[in-house]
Amino acid sequence: MLPAPRAGAAEVTDTPRRAPWEPPSARLTDPVTFPAATKPPGRSGQVPDRPPTAGATSPASEGPTEPPVTEPPATAAPVSGTPEVPPPAPPPLPTTPPSWPSPEFRPAPPDAPPRPADPALAPPRPADPPLPPSPPADPPSGRTAPRIERPATSPRPRGHVGSRPPTYEAEPVALPAADPDDLDDLVADTVLDGARYGACTLRAVSVRGDSARYRGQPRRDSLLTARFGAGEHALLLVAMATGARATPGAHRAAAEACHWIGRAVGRSHARLVADIRDGRRGDLKSGLHRLTDRSLGKLRASASEQGVDPEEYAAGLRCLLLSADPECRTRVFFGVGPGGLFRLRDGEWQDIEPQVAEIKGEPVMGFGSPPSETPEGDRFTMDLGIPTPPSPYEPAPEPPREPFRFRTSVARPGDTLLLCSGGLADPLRGEPELGDYLAERWSRPEPPGLAAFLADSQVRVKGYADDRTAAAVWEA
Repeated sequence: MLPAPRAGAAEVTDTPRRAPWEPPSARLTDPVTFPAATKPPGRSGQVPDRPPTAGATSPASEGPTEPPVTEPPATAAPVSGTPEVPPPAPPPLPTTPPSWPSPEFRPAPPDAPPRPADPALAPPRPADPPLPPSPPADPPSGRTAPRIERPATSPRPRGHVGSRPPTYEAEPVALPAADPDDLDDLVADTVLDGARYGACTLRAVSVRGDSARYRGQPRRDSLLTARFGAGEHALLLVAMATGARATPGAHRAAAEACHWIGRAVGRSHARLVADIRDGRRGDLKSGLHRLTDRSLGKLRASASEQGVDPEEYAAGLRCLLLSADPECRTRVFFGVGPGGLFRLRDGEWQDIEPQVAEIKGEPVMGFGSPPSETPEGDRFTMDLGIPTPPSPYEPAPEPPREPFRFRTSVARPGDTLLLCSGGLADPLRGEPELGDYLAERWSRPEPPGLAAFLADSQVRVKGYADDRTAAAVWEA
């Protein structure tokens, strides 16, 4: 039997005591009650006032020792009297990579160099290219955005060429006066036509000039486009006439001149087509000369019937003949009076108006129309009182006042032939900018449509306000 403990002696238990600075035991024991005003070691975050000296022992060291237990970093101790709260658990790590384009999980290209461990040693990253400017935001209601002016490739946005704008407005202002008993005498402001036959495309237009539009005068130019025959034997006629300036019936004279030449050509179209296809230039010139003289003679006869001066009831006449045969590229021009004939080839204008001899200087005896007597009083002829025999024609046809003009032209693929009245020919010769504009517009692979051709022919030039009539032929 064990001896009974002595009175006053401390009771010894199996569990040894541990010093306050020793770590707690990992063995599960009964709940431990700490002394008052003391805190569990490792929880307060404080160190003891005096560290243990070397070789110091404690009663607890006499018993069996346990391996030290490593605890997590100390946190602030709870306030006395409050339950201890464990620290929050860290968030779980993601098990799947985030969606692209996260830079953390973006795979490197196969030829990329290995990424250094230290970011400071990584090579500098090239600068990103600048981003394009973002479009401007919509302006607030009630305000307009600033307009961006782009350089124009042609002067068409201004509606004119030259250093100054024209005097008159670009659109019609006043209509011509009308007679209720003669409404057929009215002339439209603009006439537009076009066709495609064989290897050529035709565009024709006649527009009232700015001056006539402002003053309410009728268009003095007249335009006629007609086809005679069918198939490859068809003949296309484009006739344009310009009435005398400052005469009341100028528009009627121009219309009659076109009608007379149209009837003459239509009745002889079979012979004319054969001469054009066979290249009989001499026969064409003599035959068309006769047709022109006959048409203008009938115009003068009409003036005598109306009791109008033939000098006032006159018109200049210019015509173009085209064969509908795709194999025939001969274009024939003839007429009387001012105007222009141009050819656009390789982007350059060529003035191919036929030149005729002009009579200059004082008239001489036997040439021209000399006066009835000289300044000294000498008479060249004597009036013998013999009556002049009557003419078989009443009135007798007279040769045209101006010389006859004739030209044949063999077209090449890509050429553009332009026949026009003086209203367009004069600014083309006097304003190079207009020629440059039309050359740029009409040198494109496809001919312009009717609306585009009308817009191009109306590009205005200051100082040129007459009617404009033009016919252009594009060669395929």
